[in-house]
Amino acid sequence: MTENETRPLIGITAYGERARYGVWDHRTVLLPFTYPDSVIAGGGVPVLIPPLVAAAPAVDRLDAVVISGGPDVDPALYDAEPHPHTGRPRPERDAAEQEIIERALDRGIPVLAVCRGLQLLNVVLGGTLHQHLPDVVGHHGHNPTPGVFGEVEVALEPGSRVAAVLGTSVRGQCHHHQAVDQLGKDLEVTGRAADGTIEAAELAGRPFVVGVQWHPEQDDPRLFGALVAAARERTRT
Repeated sequence: MTENETRPLIGITAYGERARYGVWDHRTVLLPFTYPDSVIAGGGVPVLIPPLVAAAPAVDRLDAVVISGGPDVDPALYDAEPHPHTGRPRPERDAAEQEIIERALDRGIPVLAVCRGLQLLNVVLGGTLHQHLPDVVGHHGHNPTPGVFGEVEVALEPGSRVAAVLGTSVRGQCHHHQAVDQLGKDLEVTGRAADGTIEAAELAGRPFVVGVQWHPEQDDPRLFGALVAAARERTRT
């Protein structure tokens, strides 16, 4: 990037959770610092988007969007009954991020969807989820310890956008008990774990709409750099 080149504005969806800090205990808009750090490392300027439908029009002023990780997607959104292990839904966040994804897709804005983000992208496009992955794969390797990231080896599809950035395999940081089941419209699987879990998917025919099940913001900003590059390319065309 040249000294005079403007850094793209990259929106990141934030959590809406009750949190305690200092003398306060109240509802809070929050996000792990690893997300904005990764956007900055990739050459962009991070802009946090609160989990409010009224905030979704901010997408129109952004150059790209990151759909961050977080709690389980409400199974009602894909016409399923909740599994006993499915967490409490966050309808306000689900609704806001649905609107953000739809606006980004309608406007051709690049998207990087992380963990829950991939799952919600899939649901928005008409897909479904495995609500408790250990029931499917027979182990807890994708979420071995609550609050601690595990590791997963992901084989990436040659010729895919993720492979162009990361090569044909990557060891990712993971922390999830749900995953993509039936694919949404026009999504293509571009990465899998050894147990068959879908770890990466991309929207066909789009310059950059990529979802990954692992957490690249933990230790590998390359996908954020690719998102920023896609945002910059879009503004030039």
